[in-house]
Amino acid sequence: MEVTKKSRQHIRIQNLIFMLLFIGSVILLAWLTNKYNAQFDWTASNRNTLSDASIELVKKMDGPITITAFATESDLIPVRKTIREILGRYQRHKQDINLTLIDPNTAPDQTRELGISVDGELVVAYQGRTEHIQQLSEETITNTFQRLLRSGERSLVFISGHGERKPDGRANHDYGAFFNELGKLGIKTNTQTLTSDPQIPANTAALVIASPRVKLLDGEIKLIRDHVKNGGNLLWIREPSDKSGLNKLANDIGIEFQKGTIVDPTTQLLGIPDPSYAIVAEYPEHKIIRSLSYLTIFPRACGVKQKDKDNKDWDVARFLTSAPRSWLETGSLTGGVQYDKGKDVMGPLALGLAMSRENKGQDESKDNKEQRIVIVCDGDFLSNAFLGNQGNQKLGENIINWISNDDSFIDIPAKTNPDKEITLSQSNGIVIALMFLVLLPLGLLASGIWIWLKRRKQ
Repeated sequence: MEVTKKSRQHIRIQNLIFMLLFIGSVILLAWLTNKYNAQFDWTASNRNTLSDASIELVKKMDGPITITAFATESDLIPVRKTIREILGRYQRHKQDINLTLIDPNTAPDQTRELGISVDGELVVAYQGRTEHIQQLSEETITNTFQRLLRSGERSLVFISGHGERKPDGRANHDYGAFFNELGKLGIKTNTQTLTSDPQIPANTAALVIASPRVKLLDGEIKLIRDHVKNGGNLLWIREPSDKSGLNKLANDIGIEFQKGTIVDPTTQLLGIPDPSYAIVAEYPEHKIIRSLSYLTIFPRACGVKQKDKDNKDWDVARFLTSAPRSWLETGSLTGGVQYDKGKDVMGPLALGLAMSRENKGQDESKDNKEQRIVIVCDGDFLSNAFLGNQGNQKLGENIINWISNDDSFIDIPAKTNPDKEITLSQSNGIVIALMFLVLLPLGLLASGIWIWLKRRKQ
């Protein structure tokens, strides 16, 4: 190609156009990166990405969330950077999460007034309520948001004074471990002896009868019945050997407890020698168990049924039923236990009922749109001794959320598991050690000797 004055001019114009397009592309790319944000998390368990549960939770929170972080400015310990990174994951799904960073050294009065004790501590405020976070993780932040989202200061009230299971007890038959976990999610519990304090608080989310061992007084029974008649929620946990004397309460809500203990031969296939254990493996469509995919185990359960199935007052759901092979044993559970036709009742049997109706209570202070009652014919499944079996804890959490009219929390688990550890078996560890400590050095040594010999021959 002949280079002429005209061709040089064309080349200059082409170079100028190229430079203009290149600079324009860089400016456009910079503008796009400032306006739009794209991130990719390639970790095995997506530990740098919010879980679906946390995303669903922040979407349910209407209104702004104000977070004040008390963190020192330091290049050696990048606390502020960590706070921005973790909270940034939430801000991408909720724009009105407002973060303010304060150096405790420059604001000692405010730090002392709020009781800040840890560098990096967060104060989260939402709709007039505040919570402190000292350990920064998705689990703690999501749990805090759950507590703030729960309405008001409503709590579960446990009837006491009759040998009931204690929500804060450490004995094997108590519920301390279960309600300790629920406390992290903002669920509060109180115990009340009706003989000394006969007024059930107006802010009661649900009244809980947890396996009383002796008969309640007539006045106590009347207070419980009045609570239900006035639209109050009730969680009734009952044993096969119940002596509470609450037959009138059962008649009020139209249910009947069946005598005997459920025997499930399926447990023997799972290595459980005790015939009095019942297993629930299949669940119907109901809000309580819609997210439950695990077996639930019930030691010494009884049966319950609806007396009048044509009763239109209550919407009754059998959300827990035993296996078809199970039966209600009315005889002794010692020795060889067999089904006696005509004496025992063949399964499947309901051991859990969920009842609901439009709240027609006379107490105008109750804000529940729907009155709810849950009856579970076994008290051991949430006890300290049996809580860790299969899906017992998840079932308990769902029951508490539903009975408290907090359905939105049923599908929100609290824990996430980042992949920060690698667990190797002993054989895998030996193979990796041999590979890197023996085989790889020997291979490098052999290749070096081979190259040296080859060059020497040349």
